[in-house]
Amino acid sequence: MRETPRPQGTADDARAEPPQPRPGGAFAHTVGASCSGTPHRSDGRPPQTPRGARCTGRAGFPGTTPPDPGKPALLALLPLLGCAALFALVTWQVAAHGPLRSADERLGRSLFGDGPAPVTELLADLGSTTVAVPVLTAAAVYVVWRGRDWLRALAAALAMAAVPALVLPLKLWIARPGPLEPGTGLYPSGHTATAAVAYGAAALLLAPYLPLRLRPWVMPVAGTLTLATGVGLVLRGYHWPLDVVGSLCLCGVLLLVLRSVLRWPCVLHRGRERDGPGL
Repeated sequence: MRETPRPQGTADDARAEPPQPRPGGAFAHTVGASCSGTPHRSDGRPPQTPRGARCTGRAGFPGTTPPDPGKPALLALLPLLGCAALFALVTWQVAAHGPLRSADERLGRSLFGDGPAPVTELLADLGSTTVAVPVLTAAAVYVVWRGRDWLRALAAALAMAAVPALVLPLKLWIARPGPLEPGTGLYPSGHTATAAVAYGAAALLLAPYLPLRLRPWVMPVAGTLTLATGVGLVLRGYHWPLDVVGSLCLCGVLLLVLRSVLRWPCVLHRGRERDGPGL
């Protein structure tokens, strides 16, 4: 029997080539989209659901990619390296009786006794443990009560505990005599270090809970209280100026490290983006 030629357009011929998309059809995923693995509309409009607009995190892990990739690592380390270098320079000059120490003592003698005594004494007391530490304690209790941020409060408490661990050995090693009273162990200033870490750490803890209009002011307020403490200590004759400068540099390193720790979203923020600009 003679076979009849198979007509064209049969089912076998349809399987020979991949199916072609229909004009105007929508795909669940678009090749080459900005965020692979998330649904996109074929007409180019943004997705209607918030989840559809989310991108995967770095290295493909779940989460959202932050809008600001951050500064380069070296640029972000410049403030920390600058504080550490300045602290090393001041400490070397004080310990070696260098020319910077001689100039510091001349400046200190010219400043001692300036200003009204009640005001300068009040400023110096801002760095005492009975004033500065309760401020940090209240801030830590508030963030634990308000946001259950136990790890953030613990990080601030560890930074405060690091102050005597760093300051006391330096005082014993350098043994710098006081400006007006007998005794040694004036460098670096413990009151200045206590004020810097207590007020600075409290500001870092409270900033995410403050209104947006107040967040840019919280760190300047902490810095003003710290500088006021150092001014009061110098004017009252409790410390030389370099004692205060050395403490500021040392605690600047501590606060920069603490700020970096408080910005770890996966560890301490538990996925909540709270930190405002400039912190």
